[in-house]
Amino acid sequence: MAEPATATLASALAAFADGTSYEALPDEVAGSVRQRVLDIVGLCVAAHRLPTSAAITAHVAEQGGRPQAHVIGGGATAVPAPLAALANGVLAHSLDYDDTHLPSVLHPSASVVPAALAAGELAGASGRETVRAIALGLEVCVRLGMAGYDEEAGNSTFFEHGQHATSICGTLGGAVAAGVLLGLDEGGLTDVLGIAASTASGIIESNRTGGTVKRLHCGWAAQAAVTAAQLAARGFTGPPTVLEGRFGFFRAFLHGVYEPAVITRGLGTEWAVPGIFFKPYPANHFTHAAVDAALELRRRGLDPERIASVTLGVPAPVIRTIGRPIEGKRAPESGYQAQFSGPFAVAAALYGGGDGLGVGLADYTDELAREPRRRALMAKVEVVPDDWATAIFPHQFPARLTVVDTEGRVWRAEVSANRGGPRRPLSERDLELKFRDNTADRLSEAAARTVMERVRRLDTLHDIRELLGPLAEFDTDSATAGKESGMGRANGRRQHR
Repeated sequence: MAEPATATLASALAAFADGTSYEALPDEVAGSVRQRVLDIVGLCVAAHRLPTSAAITAHVAEQGGRPQAHVIGGGATAVPAPLAALANGVLAHSLDYDDTHLPSVLHPSASVVPAALAAGELAGASGRETVRAIALGLEVCVRLGMAGYDEEAGNSTFFEHGQHATSICGTLGGAVAAGVLLGLDEGGLTDVLGIAASTASGIIESNRTGGTVKRLHCGWAAQAAVTAAQLAARGFTGPPTVLEGRFGFFRAFLHGVYEPAVITRGLGTEWAVPGIFFKPYPANHFTHAAVDAALELRRRGLDPERIASVTLGVPAPVIRTIGRPIEGKRAPESGYQAQFSGPFAVAAALYGGGDGLGVGLADYTDELAREPRRRALMAKVEVVPDDWATAIFPHQFPARLTVVDTEGRVWRAEVSANRGGPRRPLSERDLELKFRDNTADRLSEAAARTVMERVRRLDTLHDIRELLGPLAEFDTDSATAGKESGMGRANGRRQHR
């Protein structure tokens, strides 16, 4: 292993990871990690309703190799750890239901948790070792993402460059988590960052115009993370100046425009992990305040059949994701496209809401994306920039909804803070409800209870495989029987009356 380089950003992160014991984790950090593990494994189960999930599990199964770790829902046969991380990372991010850090606008857990679970299985790690590794990996991921946040512009520079900060920073955060579990010391963790940075990637054009490639991003990140840790353990090394160097990470991705202080300030004493936002709704986070605003108008008695016009005011930077091209956003062809549509968010909240925490997976299907009533309502929705919302963004993703009904009455709702974040946190009960909704018809009631119970006492498990065992095998046939999106169970969906 290379000697630790004490004067670089990578070595500072490595020293933090190597020197922070499980006992040094604040209770709120360890508790937050347990919540995120439950969230991610539930999402991996839920994602088996997608054809792309069947494709990635089949792809992984065909590769062969040593049995080292399990794919959630992939059966009893283990696969090489990097491939397990690949599949579980794809599953974790596929429903766009995974957590979000603001204002960096990245999704940390969908890369870091799958990487840690695969490396933990490979290493025979305990629950507390896995909790520690995930906490460290998430913190590294978030701090790298925040280094690319432009305070003056109020947006992520990664995003401005068309780069998916989630998979880029997630590769490095996941590599630290995997490296910790594989026993790397400070020098080895410096190396693992140097190795992982050469594999970090992801572009986000699919957010704008379609394609399912984005579902692969967190899988590739987790796979690269575990591979980087394995190679560092075998003696591969990386440049200690990989982050700030002349030809390093921040020069390559951000043209050298970044804030180094946020990487090291308060490292080990000020934790970002508990402040990462959970998603209450299975859609792009930019649409969530629109859902909340429409749900509020529904509670007040707004009839979606008597709407003349709708104006959805959102932060200016998010319009390109959820409001353009407006013709496409008003007429999504699939449940997946609907997840990135502001007009559909309004329609889902006013017409749906049968499962989950307000709207759920059952509200984002191919059939509902093309359903005539929703299409008619979406055609009336304008998505416009709102100065008030823009001033708050990206610390929150606010929205103002103004509806004029057919009798000329004006209905207004304003949402300044996202549900699931520190200002409006989801409770343990909320998160368990989300898990149960995600795993219904796939895990048995007994298996779901077992998983929740083992996550609650994750820190006490002797082997992380105690958690993963009940998640390896379940009925995925019904999950993949639906059409693309496969977003939910149609039966029993509550419709607006």
